[in-house]
Order: sequence, then C-alpha cells, then structure tokens
Amino acid sequence: MANCNVNLTMNPEVLPSTRKEEAFNEFYTEVKEIEKRDSVLTPKQQIDRLLRPGSTYFNLNPYEVLQVDPDVPLDEVKKKYKRLSILVHPDKNQDDPDRAQQAFEIINKAWKTLENEETRTKCLDVIEEAKARTDHMISEKRKKLKREGKEQRVDEDDPGNYKHAVYVMTMKLFADMERKRRDLEQRDMEERKRKREQEIEEEEKATIEKEWQKNFEVKYVNCPG
Repeated sequence: MANCNVNLTMNPEVLPSTRKEEAFNEFYTEVKEIEKRDSVLTPKQQIDRLLRPGSTYFNLNPYEVLQVDPDVPLDEVKKKYKRLSILVHPDKNQDDPDRAQQAFEIINKAWKTLENEETRTKCLDVIEEAKARTDHMISEKRKKLKREGKEQRVDEDDPGNYKHAVYVMTMKLFADMERKRRDLEQRDMEERKRKREQEIEEEEKATIEKEWQKNFEVKYVNCPG
C-alpha cells in the first residue's frame, strides 16, 4: 500500500531557478513513484495526495487533480470525478472531516473547470503550449549537440522522459497563469480601493463646502449690511 505521508517539502519561492527545477523534479518523481505503487488509492491516500506539501502548485492542473489524461473523453472524466468525490467526501471520512472537505472542494473545482467548455479549452491550450515548448527545447538541445559534433540523442527521446518533461512544463505554465491571474486581481483590488478613497475624499470636500456655505448664509442673514 502506498505511503503518502512522506516528507515532500518544497518551497519554490526561496530557491534559485536551477534548484527550483531540481526540487520540482524530485518532488514530482517521488509523488509519481508513490502513486505507481498503488494506482487505486484509498480515501485517506487521496486526501493526502490532494493536500500534500506543494499541493497548491500541483492542483492548478485539473487533469492532475482528477488523475486523467487530457485526451480522455469528458464523460470518462466525469466518471472519475464522481469516484474521487465519493472517496474523499466528508461523510465518508468522519475521522478527518476538515481535510476531507478541503479535498472534496479541490476535486469539485477541478471538475467545474473541465466541465465548462471555455475553461477546459484554456487548460488544453496550456497543455498544447507545454508540448510545443518542450519540443522546441528538445530541438535546441539537438542543435547544440550538432554544433558540438556530438550524437544528437537527448534524454527526452525516451517516452517516459518526454512525458515527464511535458508535465514539468505544463505545471510551470499553469503556475505562470495563476500568478498573472493573482497580479490582475491585486491590481484590480488596488484600483477599486484608490477609486473608493478618491470618492470618500470628494464626499468629504463636498460636505465641508456645504457646511461652509450653510454657515456663511446664516452669518450673512444675521448680520445684514
């Protein structure tokens, strides 16, 4: 039985770029080895998988959350979603309801993303871009080897390594997309705050002006000529 309670600590925010990729690769490899040992995870293992250290990073990809390939038909994705949602449902995991609820919400969010044609298309576009970038990277590697007069064989010639490279690139693109979304949200929030502060300032000025005008009129009436 797979043991998902391993130390998979990864904090990409504080690592140099090269070390980030190494940490990500190590993290990904260890998680995949765990899942390979037991492809049908128990409720607890599914909850652990969805809430493991670094899960926010991995869970950006709804296909990864639901453990399905992007080319799987939507009706099959729905069947997998239903199975997973039943496994992690809080009612089925009353010994750990809070974490089960979190896992349940993650699975629901992934399905809502894929159920919607627009957001599903965006996800598929990210995955296609990841493949294109990976192919370009491989092409550049071959060119470099050719210039150096070496055999033009790269690690990604192995199907497993190629799939892994696409996966890593996919996660990076999803992370980039999420960062952009958060930046836009933050800028929008700051703009709304700025406008509201401006409105309050104008309201205060209007109140002061109105009060001054009122006092002036009273003074003028009481002191004619």
